[in-house]
Amino acid sequence: MATQAVDVLIEGGKASAAPPLGPALGPLGVNIGQVVSDINKKTESFKGMQVPVNVEVDTTSKEYTISIGTPPASALIKKEAGVDKGSGNPKTEKVADLKIEQLIKIAKMKEDALLGKDLKMKVREIIGTCNSMGVMVEGLAATEALKKVEEGAYDKEIKEEKTEISAAEQKELEEERKKLQAELAEKHAAEDASANAILEQMKGKDRSAIKAKMVEAGISDDTINRLLPVEEKKEPEKTEEKKQT
Repeated sequence: MATQAVDVLIEGGKASAAPPLGPALGPLGVNIGQVVSDINKKTESFKGMQVPVNVEVDTTSKEYTISIGTPPASALIKKEAGVDKGSGNPKTEKVADLKIEQLIKIAKMKEDALLGKDLKMKVREIIGTCNSMGVMVEGLAATEALKKVEEGAYDKEIKEEKTEISAAEQKELEEERKKLQAELAEKHAAEDASANAILEQMKGKDRSAIKAKMVEAGISDDTINRLLPVEEKKEPEKTEEKKQT
């Protein structure tokens, strides 16, 4: 039995006969429309995320099997948290909050790709990713949540492999996310105003002096780099070599 594999990355639930999938499947003689439909059914729960897909085709019988990978843990965290991106300053700025059940859900979805020997260790890995994204866990900074996991605070939920939260809890998380986003927007607006005031005050000064003033004022690196771009180094002018006579 001769088989041929097609590996593509598609947006969950939005596969189509367009490139890269259609042209790759065309020469294999399968029903492209049916393959696309089957992929979309299998990836519907990953809407808005890039998903690795493998299609294995028997070149004789034209039968095929579809294997769906999972998006990166960071993409799954963003989906659960309802945010488009993680925090630019995860140590000081938090963008969302998640329940332990949601982390168990992600750990189970990613279990084959995680290094932990058991579910508890895999949950700890997911919390580590939350830490780098500025996502809290159970109302705590991710580092504090890790300590709670180590102390056994969530052993019951992990042992029972709970992955669902109530509508009330979902609403509570949504309200918390909106509150955090509003606080960040207010903070960033104030920071921008402070940085722009320094720029106006020190107009014409050396970049390093302006940056030092901004750092002294507690302005974040992200804001500094956005409002005070690095100056491009000028290439030394080439002088025309004198012709030897």
